[in-house]
Amino acid sequence: MFKPRLAALCLAGAIALIGPGHAFAQGDDGAGVTNPLNLPNDVQVFGKFDPTIRKATAIVNGFIITDTDVDQRLNLVLAANGQQVAGEEKDRLRLQVLRNLIDETLEIQEAKSNDVDVPQSDIDSTFQRVAGQFKYTPDQFAAFLKSKGSSAASIKRQIQGEMAWQRLLDRKVQPFINVGDDEVKQVIARLNAAKGAKEYHVGEIFISSTPATDAQSHENADKVFEQLKKGGSFVAYARQYSEASTAAVGGDLGWVRAEQLPDAIAQVLPQMQNGSVTPPIQVPGGYSIIALQDTRQVLTSDPRDALLSLKQITISFPPGTTQATAGPRVAAFAEATQKMGGCGAAKDVATKFDGNMVENDNIKIRDLPPALQEQMAALSIGQSTTPFGSVEDGVRVLVLCGRDDPQTANAPSFDAIYNQMEQERVDLRARRYLRDLRRDAVIEYR
Repeated sequence: MFKPRLAALCLAGAIALIGPGHAFAQGDDGAGVTNPLNLPNDVQVFGKFDPTIRKATAIVNGFIITDTDVDQRLNLVLAANGQQVAGEEKDRLRLQVLRNLIDETLEIQEAKSNDVDVPQSDIDSTFQRVAGQFKYTPDQFAAFLKSKGSSAASIKRQIQGEMAWQRLLDRKVQPFINVGDDEVKQVIARLNAAKGAKEYHVGEIFISSTPATDAQSHENADKVFEQLKKGGSFVAYARQYSEASTAAVGGDLGWVRAEQLPDAIAQVLPQMQNGSVTPPIQVPGGYSIIALQDTRQVLTSDPRDALLSLKQITISFPPGTTQATAGPRVAAFAEATQKMGGCGAAKDVATKFDGNMVENDNIKIRDLPPALQEQMAALSIGQSTTPFGSVEDGVRVLVLCGRDDPQTANAPSFDAIYNQMEQERVDLRARRYLRDLRRDAVIEYR
């Protein structure tokens, strides 16, 4: 979606937002870019390459995008993704960054041609908010970006593109979108009728294909999946490569029922575990990589949403303590916490074992590590978990002092459903709008 793109700039983990992707290394017509050349093995280079020279990479309707622009945005992406990317993968990512910079330029140019202006003060204000997410002043944040091989100018340009495009859509697209009251009521009725059905919180990376580009698209999807298996961020790769409108929000489809998705995906979802990612699945129009984040039942309260009041007791061990040496003390600690008779005695147990105690009165079961969620759901007030942790980092128990069970879930409000349907239609028009801008643009590559 396009509206959340600007808000996402203010998230600490999303500094490297780049617009929705449009396939790895393909031209706009879908043809691969790998053209075999009859090159000699022993190449003699004339002249000296100087990487500090700002050489033009693309000229978009007269606006120059330089190698430096691409490098700085690429370094921003790599820093946010927290990965060392090299070789062929880095080359593909660089091409994607260039494509996104071209789209960004087209959006800014189209906004200006329609007298949509983004004051510098608005850009600076957003940059300051982003810096604040990292607990930096704007000057400190600029220095941080420079240390990563990027710059304040690069992210400010991105902010400008986000703001300009959104304001243009608000003027030229939003007013012409209609959602009927009857449509919203039908959605609410379907939700109520589906009460108790299973829902999935799904992320998607979608890479389109045609009969002519199917092999290349499948290969691109496979390469993304390989990077995800190595620990790559699903959200970051969705932002960089997915061609769905959800790319700007990290591929998040929200909560959906299986029957709302293509059959090939619907058949896979019930077999997936939370946190798992599928290999590329062929769907109409391309390939989808699916991440399952969570499951729930429609309009049914989830026990994992119970709000807990907890006390945590932690005991520590001197450096070098072995598991065997720590065993008797851990066993005694486990026995004491199981017999202590409620939260009121937690401080005494912590003192007895030279431990420390902290309290948290506002945590949901779903926010706990998966290994503790099942235990916590079965505990009664005053009971504690079995010890967990490690000799190196400390052994802990959680004591349940209170639980507020979730209320029965209700259907989303009329306004919430209306806004979602409206935004989906704006997104569809926006994608067509940008496609037309690409088609009519004069782009030279140097």
